[in-house]
Amino acid sequence: MPQFDPSNFLPQMFWLAITFAILYFGVVRLTLPKIGKVVDERASIIAADLSAAQVAHTAAETTGEAYNAVLAKSRDAATGVVAEAKAVTARENEARLAAVDAELNARLSSAEARISDARAKALGEIDAAAGEAAADVVERLTGVRPGALEARAAVDASLS
Repeated sequence: MPQFDPSNFLPQMFWLAITFAILYFGVVRLTLPKIGKVVDERASIIAADLSAAQVAHTAAETTGEAYNAVLAKSRDAATGVVAEAKAVTARENEARLAAVDAELNARLSSAEARISDARAKALGEIDAAAGEAAADVVERLTGVRPGALEARAAVDASLS
């Protein structure tokens, strides 16, 4: 093999150094600046994106805080509206209950008056019926019918 021949060793080392130098300087001079430029551009784009993301994050936080403030204010307003609606409903219900209570009290008074009148009438009729019954009993026992006033007087005397 010619690579292992010591007489060819020095020329091979020469050509290796020349090839290495050409490749090295070709890569360093031509390729690395382009790669460095791309890396720098990417770094600046990433930095700009991070900056924009930070600005957007700050704006989102500000918007979120404003949203939460408006939401809390709306909740407070809704709570106030609900409380007012409950109060209005309670007042309306109290007014209805008062009206119904007044109507029921009026009916109760009217019914009590009718019952009192009916009781007085019934008691009057009971006195008359008791007087007639007493007159009938006396008539059957004695054969003589007493007067209506005498029979009532006798019934009143026995009940007192």
